[in-house]
Amino acid sequence: MARRWRKVVVLKGAYTVVASPEGQVRLSPFANPGLASAGTGDVLAGAVAGLLAQGVSSFDSASLGVYLHGMAGEIVRARLGEAGTLASDLLPALPEAITKLREGHNVP
Repeated sequence: MARRWRKVVVLKGAYTVVASPEGQVRLSPFANPGLASAGTGDVLAGAVAGLLAQGVSSFDSASLGVYLHGMAGEIVRARLGEAGTLASDLLPALPEAITKLREGHNVP
């Protein structure tokens, strides 16, 4: 679909897929059932949009946004467990995920 639409596409799910119109594909290493709750896709979209607004390319914004979203989900899972994650739980975990990534930690 990315090729057909000539757009970057994110297929959100366990091991989210990011595809470019040129045929590049990146796969998220995270599968977290908490990220399947209502509103978490909106948090992901906001993360991607924030990266785009900073001048990051579409494919890299989508890829990094997916990765940070997954890391935030893992941070929340470590604190709250497998069930009951709300989209609002992810928001404070995103800056933590950014810090962890900057420090060289790829998972919490």
